[in-house]
Amino acid sequence: MLKNKINLDEIRNLIPHREPFLFLDELTNIERLKNATGIKTFSNNEDFFKGHFPGQPVVPGVILIEMMAQTAAALIAYSIKEETFDKIVYLMNIENTKFRKPVFPDMKIFTDVKALRSKGRVWRFEGHSYDIDQNAICEAKWSAMIMDRNNE
Repeated sequence: MLKNKINLDEIRNLIPHREPFLFLDELTNIERLKNATGIKTFSNNEDFFKGHFPGQPVVPGVILIEMMAQTAAALIAYSIKEETFDKIVYLMNIENTKFRKPVFPDMKIFTDVKALRSKGRVWRFEGHSYDIDQNAICEAKWSAMIMDRNNE
């Protein structure tokens, strides 16, 4: 039976991402193959803040989209562990992306991801990110493909 919440160590066992390119601290609200919420606090020490932007650090939009994609990958991997232990999820496209509010150091961000459909190895998702006060951060739809780790 699936738990409703998993921690960072459990996420590391599901997806291949590692620091400094792992943008999840925990996964909550898990409904098998349907939806989950990814949570990440972007600390002041994140590598990308050194260059984006010195003196006025802001989380890059592509990192927020990556957080959504990692949430989706962890959701699917957790939902069907027995089928995905030797797989990797590759992003195929991103569309209908909108950025509503910047994310600054030490902000805790929540990303609700919903699986819209799947056909074979291809999955379609939508996600919405927001801060602790429920202010909209960004939204997007994307597709991803589950592939063997040896690219087959």
